[in-house]
Amino acid sequence: MTETHATVAPGAPVFPPGRYGRRREPGRRRPVLRTLLALVLLAILGLVAAKLYRQYGDPEYRADVITYTDITDSRVVVDFRVTLPPGGSATCLLRARSYDGAEVGRAEVTVTAPAGERQVTARHEVPTTARPYVGEVLRCFQR
Repeated sequence: MTETHATVAPGAPVFPPGRYGRRREPGRRRPVLRTLLALVLLAILGLVAAKLYRQYGDPEYRADVITYTDITDSRVVVDFRVTLPPGGSATCLLRARSYDGAEVGRAEVTVTAPAGERQVTARHEVPTTARPYVGEVLRCFQR
């Protein structure tokens, strides 16, 4: 009687036949599914990036604080300069913060550039709930 033995590579695990289900061939993956998932993820990330850019990243609208003055327990006056498209308008979000960094006041201001001008200097009073330490412009955006 002749016995036949299967040759097993050294170090390879030996599993009883039929016990652990069908084994996949090494190196056989599902590249189509993986590629499809990567493309869907890239599309979603692209849409999110485009939305955030439209909302926060328009380079045509830039604001710089010139100074903040008249600080009292209930207000701060912020002087700022906004760069806009020629003849455009923007809504700017101003904020007042206390010494510890907490937000104590917030205001929205609409500024409009005169025809042919790209920069507008504005002054606005931000009402506060406590004594502010600093007044700042968070961002300006098209309405």
